[in-house]
Amino acid sequence: MGEIIPATQPDSGKPNDNPSKHFIIDLTHPLVSLEVPACDGHATYAAHCISHISRGDAATFHSLTIGTHTGTHIDAPYHFDKDGVTVDKLDLSLLTAAPAIVADLTLKKAHEPITWKDMEKYESTLREGVVLLLCTGWSRKWGDSSYREHPFLEVEAAKKIMEKGVKVIGVETLSPDEITEEGDTGLVHKVFLRDGGIIVENLRGLERLLEVDVPGRLRVSLLPLRLVDCDGSPIRAVAWQEGP
Repeated sequence: MGEIIPATQPDSGKPNDNPSKHFIIDLTHPLVSLEVPACDGHATYAAHCISHISRGDAATFHSLTIGTHTGTHIDAPYHFDKDGVTVDKLDLSLLTAAPAIVADLTLKKAHEPITWKDMEKYESTLREGVVLLLCTGWSRKWGDSSYREHPFLEVEAAKKIMEKGVKVIGVETLSPDEITEEGDTGLVHKVFLRDGGIIVENLRGLERLLEVDVPGRLRVSLLPLRLVDCDGSPIRAVAWQEGP
């Protein structure tokens, strides 16, 4: 489940006690050295301690082996389009305190398609500026071999979502596309990214948002590192509810 992190009261420094108003929900998987799932061909995350105060060093610091698609991360259009926008030039207004819609797809099974019919009930809420989060509950399988066998978004459904003005989608899986024995099909990536869309992958605990969401008040921030001329970036994804 998404981890609830208490915000602090500005004056007292003490946690507030109203989770719907004062708590953020962490939608990010922890990065544990050599234990982060990745698609074939992508870098294996590793953290190496270079210096540590317990050894008498002046300070503690690490070196990192990390990829642009490590852990919870964002795909920029450049990932599938040589002329697409790179991650350092993404429109941050789409990713900062953005209104979000969570589609409940938790009944979907391994390798089952997510169709436009599954999305029709959310059609009236899909518009420009909204982040669409596809909640399958699959983040619970993180670290297990079955994590690769997730449900996937059909290409026609992806096209319809974009027609509604949605530019950002987020999934709790390695990819919005099906991963077969041959690898990621990349079909939704091509449709979405080549039309200027943004994809967020490996989110965690979207089911928690189904529990606390009040229509129109859910907000998310999905901010990448400013990696010049790169195709993606790890992110810290968080959600909260606006208003009283």
